[in-house]
Amino acid sequence: MSKSWNMRLIRPLAAAALLLAAAGAARADAVEALRDFVREAKTGRAAFTQTVTAPDGAKKKSSSGSFEFARPNRFRFEYRKPYEQLIVADGQKVWIFDADLQQASARPLAQALGATPAALLAGGALDKDFNLSNLPSAQGLDWVQAMPRDKEAVFQSLRVAFKGRTLAAIEVVDSFGQHSRLDFNELATNVPVPAEDFRFVPPKGVTVVE
Repeated sequence: MSKSWNMRLIRPLAAAALLLAAAGAARADAVEALRDFVREAKTGRAAFTQTVTAPDGAKKKSSSGSFEFARPNRFRFEYRKPYEQLIVADGQKVWIFDADLQQASARPLAQALGATPAALLAGGALDKDFNLSNLPSAQGLDWVQAMPRDKEAVFQSLRVAFKGRTLAAIEVVDSFGQHSRLDFNELATNVPVPAEDFRFVPPKGVTVVE
């Protein structure tokens, strides 16, 4: 085999190897971006849009609102459209308040949180609670799969997306096959977040279930 033939063979192989190495590095960066987010983002706020798709893929529901968190284990999801709902974790309990129903419910944090997407965003035990693996980039985003170590988790799969080093989206498939996606916008981390945002006092006349 001639030297020129060797070079014609080696060059494309070397180029392919470099491309594969670069792709692997990009996916590894997504895992590190998630770890960095959990480690370094002590507080944060963002707007979000949520899309829920039925298991058959035929029905979709959209909602939007705002999200805030402060580590450890304090967060606030405030849904504004198409209906109002508030989910608040104060570090001890998780409250859910439906304004239309005038009903509030509460559960101990340890029972309500577990290895959930909220725990991933606002908790601190990332590698303790989840097995992380890299996924191929898609939709212009770098994706990480986070599988719960708890065998009794209430969802089948959880994927987290970053655009560069910025949290962009979370996708969840629950135990019934329902698909939920949260897209985050205007994310700001390590910003002042009022402590009272994570306190919930049931309004007068509201039915409380604990």
